[in-house]
Amino acid sequence: MKYRYILATIVALAVLTGLSFAVPKPPLSPPTITCGTSTGSSINITVTAGAQGAPAGFTVQWLTLAEYNANGWGSTLLCDASFSGQPTCSQYNLAPNATVTVQIGDNLFDQCGQSSNCASLPLQCGTTYVFRAFAHANSQYNRSPFTSNLQCSTLACGGGGCTFTQGYWKTHGPTDDCLNGNNTNQWPASVVANGLLLGTNPVPYTADDLCSIFNTPAQGNGLVALAHQLIAAELNIANGADSSTIQSTIDAANALIGGLVIPPVGGDTLPTSATSALTNTLDNYNSGLTGPGHCPE
Repeated sequence: MKYRYILATIVALAVLTGLSFAVPKPPLSPPTITCGTSTGSSINITVTAGAQGAPAGFTVQWLTLAEYNANGWGSTLLCDASFSGQPTCSQYNLAPNATVTVQIGDNLFDQCGQSSNCASLPLQCGTTYVFRAFAHANSQYNRSPFTSNLQCSTLACGGGGCTFTQGYWKTHGPTDDCLNGNNTNQWPASVVANGLLLGTNPVPYTADDLCSIFNTPAQGNGLVALAHQLIAAELNIANGADSSTIQSTIDAANALIGGLVIPPVGGDTLPTSATSALTNTLDNYNSGLTGPGHCPE
């Protein structure tokens, strides 16, 4: 009783003098994560929000199992991706116990509401990764604790005539515009010299043009997202990959693009509703889910 009286007195004095006490925000319950389907260069992770949801989105972090065993989560090679809802892509602001599946790989570069320090880096084929996640803080809650660690693996590497993703070609290009820290010029010589025809435009996009397209985030423009995967597929084929399973999709993509000029070379757009099926099919080929498989790097 004595202490309750003292507490009541302190509160009353605070009210009389205009003082206020900051009430600590409780933490959100941690989400849970599970492995989904994989390609040779990406892994799907399903995130399920806790009892209070993830009202401001969440972050996923990952390392290769070998790097985690060597250096833990303090590794300088730590990758993380923030998934935060925006007016046009609010699927990451999760209600209590709601779920969403996100793809971890170089497709992060093109996705609305996603940002990552490894946005253009594909995962390594035939490799086990360790993942963890937490829900973001908002005005009512502090961020959640991390989930338990989760191990998931990419598909095995392909053999001869295998493929690389758009992120690989973007970071192994022939010019400074395609540099991004790894200017080793792995592009086929024919593309470096002659460029590529995309759509029905009779003028080829030069290697510089292709690099500038690779470095332009889609930001909801389906034409740019489609071009990223189409260019990667054309580079893979020029590099010796088997095109038998993807050529009809390439033809359909070029027909859809027609005479449009892809940003930033031009200023045209296409809705994602018109391009997403072709973009996904090309991505599956480039990432090794279909076709000859993803190349080891």
